[in-house]
Amino acid sequence: MKLNALLLLLLLAGVVPAAVADGNPNIIVILTDDQGYADLGCQGVVKDVKTPNIDSLAAAGVRCTAGYITAPQCSPSRAGLLTGRYQARFGLEEIALCPLPLEELTIAERLKPAGYRNGFVGKWHLDVNVLCEDWLKKNVTDLKPAARGYQVPAGLAEKFSPHAQGFDDYYSGELKRYRTNFTLDGKAEPQPRMVSDDRFRVDVQSDAAVAFIEKNKAAPFYLHVAYYAPHVPLEATAKYLARFPGDMPTRRRYALAMLSAVDDGVGRIVAKLKESGLDQNTLIFFTSDNGAPLKGKKDVPIDNPDGAWDGSLNDPLNGEKGQLLEGGIRVPFIVSWPKELPSGKTYDRPVSSLDIAATALHVAGLPHDPKLDGVNILPNLRGETQTDAHPALFWRFWGQTAVRAGDWKLIRQPDQKELLFNLANDLSEQRDLLSQQPEKARELRELLSKWESQMVPPKPRAVVKGEAF
Repeated sequence: MKLNALLLLLLLAGVVPAAVADGNPNIIVILTDDQGYADLGCQGVVKDVKTPNIDSLAAAGVRCTAGYITAPQCSPSRAGLLTGRYQARFGLEEIALCPLPLEELTIAERLKPAGYRNGFVGKWHLDVNVLCEDWLKKNVTDLKPAARGYQVPAGLAEKFSPHAQGFDDYYSGELKRYRTNFTLDGKAEPQPRMVSDDRFRVDVQSDAAVAFIEKNKAAPFYLHVAYYAPHVPLEATAKYLARFPGDMPTRRRYALAMLSAVDDGVGRIVAKLKESGLDQNTLIFFTSDNGAPLKGKKDVPIDNPDGAWDGSLNDPLNGEKGQLLEGGIRVPFIVSWPKELPSGKTYDRPVSSLDIAATALHVAGLPHDPKLDGVNILPNLRGETQTDAHPALFWRFWGQTAVRAGDWKLIRQPDQKELLFNLANDLSEQRDLLSQQPEKARELRELLSKWESQMVPPKPRAVVKGEAF
């Protein structure tokens, strides 16, 4: 029903959905998992990381040094990116508040009227999971407890999986098991099925991404590649570990190896585009779902279930996953489109994962939807405007709220203590200026209050044992 309503709106706007404009670009979103701000070679922060293919992507496009996601945790962050809307608008503010409501339109659903073929690979994590206590109690009659949370009845999660949110082809999974409707040699399956693959998960996900391109290279496509790396549990093959000899924490070595595998995957994706003659007219976004979980950077064995640090780094930022300090929400962010964007450019004003949906609609020739919170950022990246893409950006997570307007950022912590930073000269958020700048604090406080009044009321934080996802 929601696609029919969208088609009607497009027809009324004068857009002919069945006709794909000549030159419509392919769109690829590459999303890593718990990758910190420091961990790309092109960031110029640390010297041990090796990401030549992603660095080349940045050299061929625009590296955004103030790229943000909408939450410092995977599920709400992914919900914001895929819908182009603050997840606080529809209540998916943490893992336990999944699933993504089916009435929310994803990028994939929005692109269908323009003739796009949509593909999803890797970690979805927007379906029903064992932690969704409130949702399960409301929607499952014979609910049974599990080791963590509650059992999800067979087949229920599939109703909220990628194929239910506009993705035509999918190879959805994180570790060893994948639900798919195409093979790794680019052929359609007679019907969707579960496949087992014991190989290194990053390589499997790269195989699936390349296979999707091979299968769909004749028409415009949108491909969302959600690598499950460098998120714990850490794993890597000897091939990637051998690239990082020397004395270092074991968890750091595994993170570097996993990111090197992601980098190889990005190289394979770009090579496949070149082989297919698609590289110049493919818009690629590369980013992470949130900052790295540091947890004191304890280098416990990689098979230790209490090991929370994934080996990635947020330097020079303060904070980590779960926090609204920069280390939790500012992430690597690269945009490449050789046909339309300058190469080798660095853009230092704020952009958001919210902008991916709005930009995708624009390049597909579709009208902007005012319900989107993101904007088309191409004029900013081209240097056609000096105005920030957003007058302000907002966050709300686990009792914390924050707003950034210009170079100023206000954070309100769960105990209601406020912090005020000027990010132009204090990127690491070390100097609280709240007492020195009361008028600026008041201005940001008013912006934050107005934004919150437009969101659904927050629910109490779900208290669970650890975070397994």
